[in-house]
Amino acid sequence: MAEWKPTIYVVDDDPSVRDGLDSLLRSVGYDVGSFASPRDFLAHRRSFGPACLVLDVRMPDASGLDFQDDLAKSGNPLPIIFLTGHGDVPMSVRAMKAGAVEFLLKPFREQDLLDAIRQALEKDRIRLRQEEADADLQARFSTLTAREREVMALVAQGRLNKQVAAELGLSEITVKVHRGQAMRKMHASSLADLIRMADGLGLSELPSDRGSVPPSRRP
Repeated sequence: MAEWKPTIYVVDDDPSVRDGLDSLLRSVGYDVGSFASPRDFLAHRRSFGPACLVLDVRMPDASGLDFQDDLAKSGNPLPIIFLTGHGDVPMSVRAMKAGAVEFLLKPFREQDLLDAIRQALEKDRIRLRQEEADADLQARFSTLTAREREVMALVAQGRLNKQVAAELGLSEITVKVHRGQAMRKMHASSLADLIRMADGLGLSELPSDRGSVPPSRRP
């Protein structure tokens, strides 16, 4: 992710605003995608890396606030900075409650916009780092056998080795072996580290019955 260049997407129906923002943002080193409408933006293939959306509130064929809602419903987490020449308090409150990074009135200070963009990009970087960490955790978890997953889940729920052994019908030594294998494959440096990973995978929240994790046919 460190090699990905940030991209700023501008959606505004006013060509002069788009051109001005494009020039400003490129002058400070950002890649820029400019669009006259949300529809045009959605038709564009997004680049990889941190990004944010600079969005006009009022456009002829769409409301920026409604588009913010649509993006949220579609699971698109792109941070948004709103621009408007006709803002009011209820409008700004709605935008900020829905997760907007900033709500700027036109004409705005260029530095205020650049500060908001830096904040939005850092928010997106944090999201991308978390997604990478989650994907890595899932990849390691996928290398565990079904029995190792059972043991890991039960340990994460607070079971002692002897309790896990009794629940799974194994010897305590066998449970220790499976737990050790799970720790090795998950790259866990300690039992607490393994439990933290299990929490991240949602294993500690599963029902405590044995059927909560895939059963293994092998001891």
